[in-house]
Amino acid sequence: MGAFRAGPGGSWWVGELEYFEPYLRAYNAAGVETLAHPRDGGTWPQRERRRNPTMAGMHLPPPPSRVAGLVLAAGAGSRYGMPKALVHDSAGHSWLQHAVRVLAAAGCSPVIVVLGARGAEAAALLEAGRDDPTGAPARGACQLPASVLVVQAADWAEGLSASLRTGLRCALDQPDVDAVAIIPVDVPDLNAATVARVIGANHETMDERGTGTAGGPGTAGGSGAAGGPGTAGGPGAADAATSPAAVSADTLRQARFAGQPGHPVVIGRAHWVPLIDSIAGDTGARPYLHAHQVEQIECGDLGTGADVDRPN
Repeated sequence: MGAFRAGPGGSWWVGELEYFEPYLRAYNAAGVETLAHPRDGGTWPQRERRRNPTMAGMHLPPPPSRVAGLVLAAGAGSRYGMPKALVHDSAGHSWLQHAVRVLAAAGCSPVIVVLGARGAEAAALLEAGRDDPTGAPARGACQLPASVLVVQAADWAEGLSASLRTGLRCALDQPDVDAVAIIPVDVPDLNAATVARVIGANHETMDERGTGTAGGPGTAGGSGAAGGPGTAGGPGAADAATSPAAVSADTLRQARFAGQPGHPVVIGRAHWVPLIDSIAGDTGARPYLHAHQVEQIECGDLGTGADVDRPN
């Protein structure tokens, strides 16, 4: 960049120069050879040269969208016999830890976890997984991240919608998050590759940890967390070979498995407040997704998407 003039007090304007460096490089590439002031014998660039097509298209790229993860794990699990946030599979792996790891491995940050029934015990499970350096089994995708936000749904007993509202309100407090990828805690077959596909990330470059599962597929059933099996899908669902666009604040997207809607459900920021205001009871986001023609992304080649409603 050449010699820099010292600012007041001898400080250098390094930050400002670094910011403008891409513009100056593009200006040079446009064919502008002299920037000297006329009083120093130079000439200003001609108007037509300033309108060079290279200059006209010059811009800094926008920042990538940021997707938070949201695990709904507040229910009492009455049909299962215990809160599913406390369940471990036959190999001893925690469903709750697995759900957090999967979202983190797919690129979601932060990961918000909504707890309710026996919430203190579930929170302790998360802390144990975060502190244990060996606590990332091959099926678990990755070590528990530091960016886990645990929130308690005080009204969890009112149904699924209460937990979803709590999670979305927490997401609203994250100003740089554009969308949330929502999963229930009871989908042990879910893997990071599935989440990555639905949020538009490049799951093909993920390592083997991102495609494993924590436990078997279980049995299908239950209402699911956000949309749930049986949710009506919107038109134009993408097939497994399609790479969906990156998410935005307007995104409304859901995974499907062999044509059946499942999780994750990805909801852009523009929908959060209307969803908070409209959901009630135990139906979650299902009516909202149906009314707004959710985009569906086929993921049947990556897993079953089955949720586990009762013990095997």
